[in-house]
Amino acid sequence: MNLNCEIERKLTEFVGKDVEINDFSSVGGGSINKTFKISTNAGNFFIKKNSISRYPQMFEKEAEGIKILHKVKEIDTPEVIGFGESGDEAFLILKFISTGIMSHSYWEDFGKKLAKLHKHSNDLFGLNHNNYIGSLNQSNNHHKSWSDFFREERLEKQVKLARNSGSIGKETVLAFDRFYSKIDDIFPNEPPALLHGDLWSGNFMTNDNGDPVIIDPAVYYGHREMDLGMSQLFGGFDGQFYSSYHRHYPLESGWEERLDYCNLYPLMVHVNLFGGGYLQSVKSILRRF
Repeated sequence: MNLNCEIERKLTEFVGKDVEINDFSSVGGGSINKTFKISTNAGNFFIKKNSISRYPQMFEKEAEGIKILHKVKEIDTPEVIGFGESGDEAFLILKFISTGIMSHSYWEDFGKKLAKLHKHSNDLFGLNHNNYIGSLNQSNNHHKSWSDFFREERLEKQVKLARNSGSIGKETVLAFDRFYSKIDDIFPNEPPALLHGDLWSGNFMTNDNGDPVIIDPAVYYGHREMDLGMSQLFGGFDGQFYSSYHRHYPLESGWEERLDYCNLYPLMVHVNLFGGGYLQSVKSILRRF
């Protein structure tokens, strides 16, 4: 069965009547996924596809993450229609979201909604399954403490990957060791928060009602400052977003400085994916230790 037929079959299961694809148009994408808008007799849908052999179960994990966020009903996400495989191609079908202009209260609402999302908690840090951060595997083994989770499931795994590839040297590894011993003293003691997990400016959009929609999550229960740190790493979030968040779920003093420590994780992910100047940013943060 070819890819189009498999997609039509999944849509037919979801809609409850025969679905036929009328148009298949590219809407851009990146190095991991190819993305398309499809028009059918049952409406428009968004398709992502990639290689099963290169990224096994990526879309299954993404679909599960979107469903977790959707279930708590705090902030809009795309509706998951289904996922599947055809040959070496995997695909994910989402309801197509038409883009619009940001509402007047967009950033105020976005900050409030993220704060409410973060109030959803769990007994342990992590998740009941692993997923992806970009094209890299993201380990979510459960831990009772944030310091153990951050060290073992986030930083140590990225440091090992970079060390094995020759992207970092012994000096940087030792600098991370010094940082590990301080994690307990750096972060305030808070319950695990439900996180988007990869909240940069490319992973939110505006729907046709002018409201924020979060996409492409790397969900887990972690320290809530991780999402805020990622949001600042590449910019794109208005100051009203942070002030609104702080009003609805106040952050402990010193949070602005702690965001750099949070960003050691996404920065190391970028070191492992792209190298370049990201390592200098990592070293700059670690020099404090």
